[in-house]
Amino acid sequence: MAKPRAVRRVRPDPESLFATRKRPKKLPFDFVLAELDELGPVTRPMFGCHAVYVDEKIVFILRDKGNPRDDDGVWVATTREHHAALLRDLPSLRSITVLAGGGVTGWQILPADADDFEESVLHACELVKRRDVRIGKVPGGRRGERRGR
Repeated sequence: MAKPRAVRRVRPDPESLFATRKRPKKLPFDFVLAELDELGPVTRPMFGCHAVYVDEKIVFILRDKGNPRDDDGVWVATTREHHAALLRDLPSLRSITVLAGGGVTGWQILPADADDFEESVLHACELVKRRDVRIGKVPGGRRGERRGR
């Protein structure tokens, strides 16, 4: 019968505990957070993008996958009823093609390749700062929590 082998434990290098981790991806369009700074925005990763929350509402998703035709830009959380009014304020706003098979959803996009991209995004940030009801959604799982308070 074979003699069991002794298990050799390897101690982790104490220096590795403090080693730097892989740098996180740079947040695309970080000027959005600078513009909303007074509201204390929070970002969370979402589908390889970055969701931007103000209070309990998601207001934007920042997406930069490297191909503007794939809806790179700032996604705006809104509802269909507000599309026409927002389009008057943000002329480059359009529907997102990667959602719902290219159909119309509540989400709209300020495309990164638009000539007025930065100007439009800054205007959208201004609308958020003014608490414009046309921008922002309480995520589905949080609606019930809010009612229970």
